[in-house]
Parts: sequence; C-alpha cells; structure tokens
Amino acid sequence: MGKKLYVGNLPFSIDDQQLHQAFSSYGQVMSAKVIMDRDSGRSKGFGFVEMATDEEAQNAMGSMNGTQLGGRDVSVSEARDPGPRTGGGGGFRGRNGGGPRGGGGGRPHGNRPPRRFGDE
Repeated sequence: MGKKLYVGNLPFSIDDQQLHQAFSSYGQVMSAKVIMDRDSGRSKGFGFVEMATDEEAQNAMGSMNGTQLGGRDVSVSEARDPGPRTGGGGGFRGRNGGGPRGGGGGRPHGNRPPRRFGDE
C-alpha cells in the first residue's frame, strides 16, 4: 500500500485530473482528490494524492513541496490520520429548547409566575 500525501495551497481552478497529472512524473499515482466545498461546489484549496510506494511518495513530497502549481506555492506533506470522530454537534440550544433535559416550553419571564389580569 502506498503513502497518502496532503497537498495544500492549491489554486481553486485545479481539478482531480490536473492534480493527478502534476504528481505522475514522480511515480504511479493511485488516487488524486481535490476537496470540494459541498455547498458552493468550489475547491477548498487542498487535496490528497496517494502514491503507489513510500519511496515514490517521498520523492514527490521532496520535489513538489514549495513549487508553483497554477501560480501558487503548494505545500506537500504526509497526510495525517484523521483519528476518531466524536459524534454530536448540530442542533440549537437556545433559551427554550435543547439542553440536557430536553426541550420545550420554559417560562417566558424567568422564574416569575405568569400575571393574571385583574390581580394587582
């Protein structure tokens, strides 16, 4: 199995095929992927390249790091394992919902009992 490389500071115009082509002169490229923003469909400016062997990956990393690609100096390093993802996130924990005891209701005026008309 090869080594995965992180490629940062990519020009926003580059696509998977161009990234693959840029690294192919350093060995067999197993995969090349430019990471895209899911909302806008635009490149996030980084990607990953997997080379066939560790030797080819080291060669590509040493040769491509700091070089210009599409007018930008790219940074190439060994990709880190993303590690375990912690769940959760999302949801709104505003004044009257969410929280550790579930949502719903809440008193609109803090702890004060509601006013009744005619009571003074």
